[in-house]
Amino acid sequence: MQPEDIEKLQQSIQPKNWSETISYDTWEILKVISEMVEGFEKLSRIGPCVSIFGSARTRDGHPYYKLTEEIAYLMTKAGFGIITGGGPGIMEAANKGAHFAGGKSVGLNINLPFEQSPNPFIDRNKLINFNFFYVRKTMFMRYSMGFIALPGGFGTLDELTEAITLIQTHKLVNFPIVLVGRKYWQGLIDWIKSTVLEENNIAAIDLDIFKVVDTAEEAVGHITEFYKTYALKPNF
Repeated sequence: MQPEDIEKLQQSIQPKNWSETISYDTWEILKVISEMVEGFEKLSRIGPCVSIFGSARTRDGHPYYKLTEEIAYLMTKAGFGIITGGGPGIMEAANKGAHFAGGKSVGLNINLPFEQSPNPFIDRNKLINFNFFYVRKTMFMRYSMGFIALPGGFGTLDELTEAITLIQTHKLVNFPIVLVGRKYWQGLIDWIKSTVLEENNIAAIDLDIFKVVDTAEEAVGHITEFYKTYALKPNF
């Protein structure tokens, strides 16, 4: 652990008096409300969108970057806006595809001390900056009509499993979730089947919540076919 991390830890566990606790917590609540209000106001006017997740570390020119551009482009041409986490890598590729397709390109950026800064392909009036991950995730869940997850790290897994959990527990409507890249995701899926399912920690039907594909056409087709089949429209 670095010295600065130790200092932060020490500060976080310092005892506070009642007045300090109330003051700090109240201010935190007001900041959360402020971010919620801004998110609701902007996103409620955007219309049907699909969220695309993936690594911030994927470089321009990587096959997954190019694939993401193609997916976002086709998804936009199918009538959907694109929502991303607003940063570089896969997020940038998705916003770039939406931008050059002439569609809505939304960025829900999170303020971090490293790695994350808004990419240049987000519509200027559709960039929202967040300090709280949980507020940002609320926006993803509330205003997306589908999730597309490309290869990524812990953040991608967090967003993906959050969506699956909310659908599994009926806290979110059962909309399409697509994992792109069988080679990348296969180890995780094998472990879920051989260990998580085997231990009865999920039901076999839970595996139907998501679909694994390899191509842009498959990813876009799964989402468009879902809404064509059920004749569903957005409720915002």
